[in-house]
Amino acid sequence: MSASPPNVTPKPEPDRLAGLVERVTFHNADNGFCVLRLKVKGERDLITLIGHAPTVSPGEYASASGTWVTDREHGRQFKAVFVKISPPNTLTGIERYLGSGMVKGIGPVYASRLVKAFGAAVFDVIEQTPARLREVDGIGEVRAKKITSGWADQKIIREIMVFLHGNGVSTSRAVRIFKTYGQDAIAVVSENPYRLAQDIRGIGFLTADTIAQKIGIARDAPIRARAGVSYALSEAAGEGHCGLPRTHLVSLAVKLLDIPEAIIEVAIDEELSEGVVVADTLDDVPSVFLAPLYNAERSIVSQICRLRTGAPSWGSIDAARAIPWVEQKLTIELAESQKQAIHLALSSKLLVITGGPGVGKTTLVNSILTILRAKRVKALLCAPTGRAAKRLSESTGLEAKTIHRLLEVNPANGQFKRNEDSPLECDLLVLDECSMVDVPLANQLLKAVASETAVIFVGDVDQLPSVGPGQVLDDLIESGAMPVVRLTEVFRQAATSRIVRSAHQINQGLFPSLPGKGEESDFYFVPAEEPEAIAETVVDLVKTRLPRKFQLDPVRDIQVLCPMNRSLTGARGINQLLQEALNPPGDHSIEKFGYRFSVADKVMQIENNYDKDVYNGDIGFVTHIDAEEQELTATFDEHIVTYAFGELDELVLCYATTIHKSQGSEYPVVVIPVSTQHYMMLKRNLIYTGITRGKRLVVLVGQKRALAMAVKGRQTERRCSKLGEWLRGVPE
Repeated sequence: MSASPPNVTPKPEPDRLAGLVERVTFHNADNGFCVLRLKVKGERDLITLIGHAPTVSPGEYASASGTWVTDREHGRQFKAVFVKISPPNTLTGIERYLGSGMVKGIGPVYASRLVKAFGAAVFDVIEQTPARLREVDGIGEVRAKKITSGWADQKIIREIMVFLHGNGVSTSRAVRIFKTYGQDAIAVVSENPYRLAQDIRGIGFLTADTIAQKIGIARDAPIRARAGVSYALSEAAGEGHCGLPRTHLVSLAVKLLDIPEAIIEVAIDEELSEGVVVADTLDDVPSVFLAPLYNAERSIVSQICRLRTGAPSWGSIDAARAIPWVEQKLTIELAESQKQAIHLALSSKLLVITGGPGVGKTTLVNSILTILRAKRVKALLCAPTGRAAKRLSESTGLEAKTIHRLLEVNPANGQFKRNEDSPLECDLLVLDECSMVDVPLANQLLKAVASETAVIFVGDVDQLPSVGPGQVLDDLIESGAMPVVRLTEVFRQAATSRIVRSAHQINQGLFPSLPGKGEESDFYFVPAEEPEAIAETVVDLVKTRLPRKFQLDPVRDIQVLCPMNRSLTGARGINQLLQEALNPPGDHSIEKFGYRFSVADKVMQIENNYDKDVYNGDIGFVTHIDAEEQELTATFDEHIVTYAFGELDELVLCYATTIHKSQGSEYPVVVIPVSTQHYMMLKRNLIYTGITRGKRLVVLVGQKRALAMAVKGRQTERRCSKLGEWLRGVPE
């Protein structure tokens, strides 16, 4: 007798829903997640649909399958498993679609006029007979061109989006892919998707690899293994390394790619033969380097050798006479260590000045510049970021530029006009905040220094190393390749600051001494245990307590600095809480690349944009959002910058930022959450860097044990770099 068939409950058929998209409440371009409000036949009220769509605009038609749910807060909603977005076919839909800001040059007013003039044929007119657009009142030649080119771009972009989305990847980079490859985009991507990781900013190996898998490139294909080797080294460069021991690289690539070692070894050899990577040793261990970083480090060594030869162009200056003169002129009293530093500076071609807060680096640099300028020495001053350059300018009274501006970057290609063939015209170059300067930028700067020019490197070597690869300042100091002045004595005036005292205690591995109850101070610790409590306390301090007690502007005077980006107490989480508390998003806000931007939001530029003359780390404020032109305008220290909506991945909210991003900046008031959630990042130099960003007041919020972990914890591991080894080998 055969067994009875098991009782299988048939899967219920999914519910279906279709309607006109009245409003896009939320759409995340990275993953397609959307919340739509639909006008559905037979329903009196608008229906909320939750699902995923690569791209969607009001006026389009959505058809979906899924289930009805009742949300406690939002009521009845349709949770879609599948959403299909179609072009609108009703006049109302077409007008809403065109008026949504999807096409540059068409807003609600012109959408209405176009539909009135051409009805349902408006799309055909734009595409096939664009000259007819000028029949519409207010549309001249310029706007007609803008509309037709915007429409053409949208059409191709949408095809690319559908292609990418069909291959299971994010669609937010479609505009950049189109700008880079034009109409060949799909062909290029299909032939070698790994080119995306090299050519398109914001698309990494993982995204390219996802496309590759979808279009049928085998996991163990040589093209994937070779791209993976460069990816592994790029990941290491993101951690500050210029190369890796070969065995480490192989194991990292195996882990990242999940393919056998033998294939990786062959791929490394092929990359070596093509010159993409370079083989050498690190402390006698066989290693592999990305060729551009390896060559940049070699170049730095040759520049240092070139620049340290000979005597300064200003000839001999009697320091014994110059020091009393400058003390009188600036009405200061120099410490013995500062006087010795001036002796060195007046007689050296290359010099490093390093030390923590309150030790007189600024006074020393001012004294040197005052003496040399009295001797008609032409000096140029620079720093890695706009904020650091501004601080240097304020402290010296002289013009200071960012390194990029000093080297006269060409916005079209990012190349520098100042180089070995067209060097900087000066007798002395002062480079401040050297700890922030990575290997590629140090190389570009030193190549542009003439052989007769003297260079003074100024920085705090105990701060975090550069975000980019290498540890240039540390290597210059440790190598002995040039004289080094280490200022350690904290001056009386600075010693009264608990910020300064705490920074030095932390740097020595000591838990900072905290003010007693009711004691006035410029450094406080506010205890809070759970991540939620820490985040709430930070918001309360920024929004209410600190502005009330110290008469502060919560947005312009206070900067929250977080050890990391992720987690509830990370920069991203606290940013959202502070935006909600200080400048809540509304109907006129726009959502792009995971952030909602509103007028008056505090924002940070997160990459160098030479074209717009705005740089990584610059902080500004949103001043205008134009939905019709699809543009956002922000002001950075009176410099007005306009972004197309598709470029807004260059901006992030900046009510809170990471300590790494704050390097080179100072803020009136700094608030730092410290939580064991951040244990991976709790290093002494991280907390030290964060604390030294505050001028008037620093408040730490969180767990004392987390601060103790940072203070006692081991420092950041030394980076894999050849520069120090080469510099130590340079003959005296």
